[in-house]
Amino acid sequence: MTTGLLFSAKQFCLVSYDVVEDRARLRIMKLLKAHGFRVQKSVFECILSEAQIANLGKRLAKLIDEETDSVRIYRLCGECRGRVEVLGSGEVSEIPLVTVV
Repeated sequence: MTTGLLFSAKQFCLVSYDVVEDRARLRIMKLLKAHGFRVQKSVFECILSEAQIANLGKRLAKLIDEETDSVRIYRLCGECRGRVEVLGSGEVSEIPLVTVV
């Protein structure tokens, strides 16, 4: 399978969160860690199918307080991913060719 075919089936997403309560923040971090790569304390890069994005969004919605918390999911195209600029330490997450479940 080529990277192009894999990337067309999955999307590069950036997920960020701002959550007040420590317990909820920890649960969200663990959920996102299972779906992507932590690039900053409250920012994850994920490579997910549309169904996975929808499922993740539902699960995140159950963990937050809509009055005080915020979660943002940015869907980025393949070209956008290639234009990410990292200043300082870190790198853009690689597209996994194999996913082990």
